Amino acid sequence: MVEVFSGRTLVNKEGDLVDPEQALRNKVVGLYFSAGWCPPCRDFTPLLCDFYTELVEEREPPAQFEIVFISSDKSAEDMVEYYHDMHGDWLALPWTDLYKHELKKRYNITAVPKLVIVKESGQVITDKGRKQIREQGLACFRSWLEVAEIFQNFKG
Repeated sequence: MVEVFSGRTLVNKEGDLVDPEQALRNKVVGLYFSAGWCPPCRDFTPLLCDFYTELVEEREPPAQFEIVFISSDKSAEDMVEYYHDMHGDWLALPWTDLYKHELKKRYNITAVPKLVIVKESGQVITDKGRKQIREQGLACFRSWLEVAEIFQNFKG
């Protein structure tokens, strides 16, 4: 995953710059393509927040999972408002970074919301993350780990 964002900078909800090399190392990553103007996005985002909170913030040790929000909002202000009002404590690609267009092309994003789950290398585990979270809840994370071949880190 680190290579997908190589040379890029991500941001957290406080607006701090985050090095993807450190933040995403050895993690399964959800690339969350979403926008505040999109009703299905606004419907799914709270569910994704609960999923993330249970996996990362309430589990000890935290699951090796991170989300990167890639905005399809119409302005930086719209993105920031949606990110702060509805999103979990995960990372985002800055709205001004045109790399979002390359990511949309690479992962065949034609509509939002879309949650693409990828290995650290950027290889797709599933492009049906939203559907799997809705249908399986936390259980889908275990299958993602198995596909990512890092399941052994979570046994015990």
